[in-house]
Amino acid sequence: MWIYEKKLEYPVKVLGNDLRMAKFLMAQYGGPDSELSAGVRYLTQRYSMPTANTKGLFTS
Repeated sequence: MWIYEKKLEYPVKVLGNDLRMAKFLMAQYGGPDSELSAGVRYLTQRYSMPTANTKGLFTS
């Protein structure tokens, strides 16, 4: 079992809300052109590869 401590590695001071920056970060992390979406597409491409040799490229 483990114990979860809600503590940041570095102290952070939030001085105000920035809605434009929040929208930008959400688009980068979870939008259609985000890094997460690209990674998932990359990992699922191996199932549609025509040969076993090319499938090995995506899983190594």
